[in-house]
Amino acid sequence: MRRARRSSPRLRIVPVLGLLAALLLPLGITFAPGATAASAADPVRVMPLGDSITGSPGCWRAVLWNRLLNSGYTDIDFVGTLPPQGCGQAHDGDNEGHGGELVTNVADQNLLPGRLAATRPDIVVMHFGTNDVWSSIAPDRILAAYTKLVTQMRASNPDMRILVAQLIPMNPASCTGCAQRVVDFNARIPDWARATSTARSPITVVDQWTGFSTAADTYDGVHPNASGDAKIAARWFPALAAVLDAGVPQDPGGPGGPGDPAACTARFRAVSTWQGGYQGEVTVTNTSASSASGWTATVVPASGARIGQLWNGTLTTAADGTATVTNAAWNGALAPGASATFGFVATAPATAGAPAATVTCTAKSSGA
Repeated sequence: MRRARRSSPRLRIVPVLGLLAALLLPLGITFAPGATAASAADPVRVMPLGDSITGSPGCWRAVLWNRLLNSGYTDIDFVGTLPPQGCGQAHDGDNEGHGGELVTNVADQNLLPGRLAATRPDIVVMHFGTNDVWSSIAPDRILAAYTKLVTQMRASNPDMRILVAQLIPMNPASCTGCAQRVVDFNARIPDWARATSTARSPITVVDQWTGFSTAADTYDGVHPNASGDAKIAARWFPALAAVLDAGVPQDPGGPGGPGDPAACTARFRAVSTWQGGYQGEVTVTNTSASSASGWTATVVPASGARIGQLWNGTLTTAADGTATVTNAAWNGALAPGASATFGFVATAPATAGAPAATVTCTAKSSGA
C-alpha cells in the first residue's frame, strides 16, 4: 500500500543525512544508492469530478490543494482533462468539473471511461448532480447514474477510492422547488453508498450540506463564493486526508503480488467499414513489469453502435451497449510488453460517423 508522504519530516531529515554522510566519508563508509531511491513513489492521483461547482472556477479545489500541501501531503496530483480556471492562488488545477453537465447524461453517454483512461485516478472526489436536481430528475435515476459511474471507475481501477458529496444546498430564484429536492436527494445517498461500497473500493460519503448557507456561501443561490469555497474544502479535507493516511494500492506496473492488478493499455482501430456497420479490433498490451495471467477490456462504441460477433475473447454486453470482453483461455497470459488482440463486428446507425470507441482495460498479475 502506498501512502501520501508528508514533506516536513523529509525536509528536516535530508540535512541530517547530508551531515552524517560528510562525517562518515573519511571513514570510507558510504550510503548505498538504493537508500534514497526506495523512498520514491508515484504521486496519488486525485480526480475532482462534477459540474460547474467543481470546475468553473471551482476555487474550493485551490483551497483544498493548499491545505493538503500545508499539512504535509506533497505526493498528490490533482488530475482531469480540464485545465486550471483561475482562482488567484497557485494550485494544481487539473479537474473534471464540466459546467452544465448532468450526471445522468455523463452516464447515459458513457463520457467517463475516456476521461478515466486519460487521467488514471486513484481517488475520485465527486460532487455531482446539482443540474439533475435542478432539472427535476428523479433520485432513483440519479443514483442509477452514480452506480454506473462507480462501475466505470472500478473498471478503470479496481481499487478506486471514491468520495461522494451530499450536495451543497441550492436555492436559485428561478427554481422554488430546488431547495427541498436537494434535501430529498441527499437523504438517499448514505444508503446508496452502503449498498455500493466494497472492501476493495470503498465509498465515503462527505456531508457538504450541513452548515452551508445559500445566502452567505453562494453568490447566486447555487455556486459557492469565497466563504462557500472554504467550507467545501474544509469538509473534503478530513475525508481525503483519511484516505491518504490509510494508503491506496501501489500504481499498477510495480512487481506486485499474486492477484494484484497489472497495468495495461487498450487501443481500438477500425479494420473496415460499410453502410450500417464496421469491423473493429482492440489490442490489449501489458505495460507493467510483471506478467499478467488474464485481462478484461471495456469497449464503449460511439454513436449508438453495438458489438455483435466477437472472436479471440468472451463478450458480455450491457443494456446500454457497453461491451465487456475477457480473454480467451489461450490469450490471457501476457509477459511484460506483450499484447493480445480481439476482433468484432459492430452494427451502427446509418447516421453514425466514422467508427470510434472508448476502450479501457484491467489485467491480473500472475505474481511473476
